[in-house]
Amino acid sequence: MPRRRSLTTVTLIATALAGSLVIVSTSPPAQAQRKSIRWATASVDTYGYKVAASVTKIIEEALGGEYVVTVNPYPSTTAAMKATMEGDGEIGYTADIGMTEYATSDGAFRNYRAPKGTLVHTWYAYPMETFIAVHAPKAAQFKCWKDFSGKPVFYSPAGFMNWLNIRRAYKVLGYDFRHVQIDPKSQADALQGGSIVGAVAYTTSGASLVPYWKETEIRMDVTVVNPCPDEVTKLKAGGLTLAAVDPKTAFSKAVGVQQIQGVPILFAYNARADLPEDVVYKMLVAFEKNKDRLASTDAGFAPLAQNFVKLQVDGINANPDIAVHAGLAKFLKERGSWDERWKAAPGS
Repeated sequence: MPRRRSLTTVTLIATALAGSLVIVSTSPPAQAQRKSIRWATASVDTYGYKVAASVTKIIEEALGGEYVVTVNPYPSTTAAMKATMEGDGEIGYTADIGMTEYATSDGAFRNYRAPKGTLVHTWYAYPMETFIAVHAPKAAQFKCWKDFSGKPVFYSPAGFMNWLNIRRAYKVLGYDFRHVQIDPKSQADALQGGSIVGAVAYTTSGASLVPYWKETEIRMDVTVVNPCPDEVTKLKAGGLTLAAVDPKTAFSKAVGVQQIQGVPILFAYNARADLPEDVVYKMLVAFEKNKDRLASTDAGFAPLAQNFVKLQVDGINANPDIAVHAGLAKFLKERGSWDERWKAAPGS
């Protein structure tokens, strides 16, 4: 009898375990693993990383919890673009100038072939404005941008979109682009010590400086050097525009000019065409729905809140020969803003 009771007990335990295994195997987490969307951005101290990290919850909610969004930083925006096109991300941080350089095989994209797939127009989020500043005590030496030609300047970290933007402006002006790469956190020391004579600064939507520039202006007085009238004329003739920035909004103290003149660029988070159409469409709808809330928490989103659709149209028109993601195409067609001259990428 003891032996029979023991066998019965084992049988009951085994049956109970088998039942528990069935319950576990049919539970929802095991049935459907959350899919991954990886956002490749510039380094963690950049505005691009900050924005991507701030919208992950909006995306996950818009996609019904089916996806988990992670933000992966890279040394530069160019590196983030390449990582996405090489399959290490689904969405890459970029700007209109970066898309142009890839499309024309220029700069870092010379002879580059995307092994996984190219970036297409997906979501344009905010503009930035690029300009040049110097250590205030040395400002008398610099009246125009030509005074920086051939001299050591930190044009923002190499490979960043503002670096590409000012290099593009120099090409139009015919100036010698002599870049000196430094740690952005050492910018104030480099300007004061003379190892660089100037540095590129930039604002987001004319409202805020990048964090390392905020540190620089706390440590020293700076003067902004605007392009001279003949340079403005030449830049415009070369297809570039100038954006006015209120220095009282951007800086905490006077910077020697009543108005800053910067060359604007439009930043984006663009995906490969193989990211499903419904994913991108739902993301865009969610961003549009939350545009006012985004702007209330970050002034950089003000242009997005003012005219969400126009920002997308402007981004596409900066490189109209590049394909538009199927999700963005659907979004714009529903809002009567699709241009038949554009090309929609095949949906996934």
